[in-house]
Amino acid sequence: MIQHIPHSAPRYTPCPIPPPTLKELQDTDDAGRPLEPFTAREDGVPVHCVGSPLRCCLRDIRPGERIALVSYAPLRRWAAATGAEPGAYCELGPVFIHAGACDGPDADAAGYPFARAGALRTVRRYNTDGQIAGGRFFEIPEDAESGFDAVFDEAFADPEVALVHVRALEYGCFQYEVRRP
Repeated sequence: MIQHIPHSAPRYTPCPIPPPTLKELQDTDDAGRPLEPFTAREDGVPVHCVGSPLRCCLRDIRPGERIALVSYAPLRRWAAATGAEPGAYCELGPVFIHAGACDGPDADAAGYPFARAGALRTVRRYNTDGQIAGGRFFEIPEDAESGFDAVFDEAFADPEVALVHVRALEYGCFQYEVRRP
């Protein structure tokens, strides 16, 4: 039996898409496409998205929200700011964002985002050059916070690791980034 030990806040900070980047993506995404907003509906029209993760505020999509599915390269701006050269590791993938104003993550939200027990994740490590420096499969345990803390502790025990990406295992979708504390 897993013992749940409550924490006041996660030990590591999940980073949403930064507001300046969100503004850029709301104009033109990282694949060069203009924003195509739509209203989230529970019936799956135009796409099933209610309950899917919003990367701009790290919470699930709610019915009636104006959102967009955009192409996002999560390493691109970090690499430009740090001088890293990720090369082919500068992946581009789909993420949901708000189509307009976003208040960012809820300061009162507890734990790590999108942390449903049993969900499968990969925790991909990147070095200061932006190259993959390892990773691991992770099944979120009942005590998700302690589980994520342990996985991030393991990743950052390697002094070469600069940041970590959490991705959904099923489709490889980027969930969020955690940087070295």
